[in-house]
Amino acid sequence: MEEKFKKTAVVTGGSRGIGRAICLELAKEGANLVINYAGNLQAAEEAKKSCEELGAEVLLVQGDVSSFDDCKALFDAAAERFGRVDILVNNAGITRDNLILRMSGEDFDKVIDVNLKGTWNCLKLASKIMVKQRYGRIVNITSVVGVIGNAGQTNYAASKAGVIGMTKSLARELASRGITVNAVAPGYIATDMTAGLSDEIRETVKNAIPLQRLGDAGDVAALVAFLASDKAGYITGQVIHVDGGLAM
Repeated sequence: MEEKFKKTAVVTGGSRGIGRAICLELAKEGANLVINYAGNLQAAEEAKKSCEELGAEVLLVQGDVSSFDDCKALFDAAAERFGRVDILVNNAGITRDNLILRMSGEDFDKVIDVNLKGTWNCLKLASKIMVKQRYGRIVNITSVVGVIGNAGQTNYAASKAGVIGMTKSLARELASRGITVNAVAPGYIATDMTAGLSDEIRETVKNAIPLQRLGDAGDVAALVAFLASDKAGYITGQVIHVDGGLAM
């Protein structure tokens, strides 16, 4: 990165999909990485190897972000290994889709616990470190669904809309300490999560997108890396869409 010191980035859900692409982009920019993953050790190790090949030092930490204790262990490990946390990317998230008449309370609670409470857990712990440093870059991955909604995703939409509210509130709290807090709202991105779409649904989705295609994980990662850099030092409290124009 353009800064003279080596940055340390914590990325939750960093072993696959958008999270992995973000880790690779930050590694290219010169950051060391603490990659959180939920359970897929093989994917995490592959992400670690790829980032190390780009010159980054990488620490893998398994944990469930919905657990405050697991999140504390994550940030304790980051501080012990690298001495500081300069960047936090809250990327970990899950879906449990269903129409509300069929959605269980358990499925609602689980999505809120991981996507919303998990983000809050990491925000709280990172803020404590960054305030002492008087420096930090926080990027929360929300979703276009949190802005425009989507049938069958009341739980997911609620969690991602909540992330937007937290982003704006925390940006106001931390701005005086040299810390920026922004959100990135991906649309339909070609990942494992969208790979299961039928050809018919995929075509319908593409037709709804002005750019007429699904996005790439790299499209999201490039924006996250910019927001994590000093070039974006005067940008805070913003929600930036990477959705091909879907939510214009």
